[in-house]
Amino acid sequence: MGEKMLLAIDMGNTNIVVAVFNQEELIYTWRIYTDTRRTGDEYASIIASFFREANLDISQIDSCILSSVVPLLIGQFVGLIERLIGKKPVLVNPSIFSHLPIKIPESAVHEIGSDLVCNAVEAYCRYKSACIVVDFGTALTFTAVDNSGYVQGIAIAPGIGTARNSLFNNTAQLPSVPLEAPENSLGTNTIHSIQAGIVLGYKGLVESLISRIKDDLNDKLNINKDEIRVIATGGLNSVLKPITCVFQDVDKELTLRGLKRIADIVNSAN
Repeated sequence: MGEKMLLAIDMGNTNIVVAVFNQEELIYTWRIYTDTRRTGDEYASIIASFFREANLDISQIDSCILSSVVPLLIGQFVGLIERLIGKKPVLVNPSIFSHLPIKIPESAVHEIGSDLVCNAVEAYCRYKSACIVVDFGTALTFTAVDNSGYVQGIAIAPGIGTARNSLFNNTAQLPSVPLEAPENSLGTNTIHSIQAGIVLGYKGLVESLISRIKDDLNDKLNINKDEIRVIATGGLNSVLKPITCVFQDVDKELTLRGLKRIADIVNSAN
């Protein structure tokens, strides 16, 4: 494999996703549990082991891009990436926003999550139209972009897994249950009752909020609601995918694809 490759790292509150692109092809993805107590050396050792097991030569990595919503780990990762590939990573932060094909409101520039920026960039470039990205992560987020690529706003709720874990961790008798849709909303045992409340409840939350966001985009900008694309991403989107028809597209790799696109834009500008 002689081509130069891109290392893309998406650092979330629960998992750190490490990915390798060879040209446009996503060839490897690995997950590491996010732990702010780990040192940069520990993370470097884990990433190096991924490369060894995949029989990849880390010297083939030409550049790296990093998105992080965990500020405590950014410095550690910048240092370890420099040690691994000899170059600083591109950071998805306000310093590169002016290069992007989307526009972020001034009030949100220093607050918007870098993962949401990646999602918005990839979705808008893919559809070239108004869209809503629903990201099923530790938090459940809804990012709305208009026809000109302007981020109109974001809605944030606890993620499905976060809600399930909160119920389990903060009650004495309720178990942690698999996130699957029950046959109906009337649970006759504890597991089905929790599944009805969480899975069917979140189905209602997602469908209602998407409808409201479409209404608001229509009222504010006169955007045809039928033309607003809705795309789902994040590991837990599979929980609702079988029981709702509100998503026109589902792409678990959307954030990584956005990272790749941003890396291409920034690297070509330098």
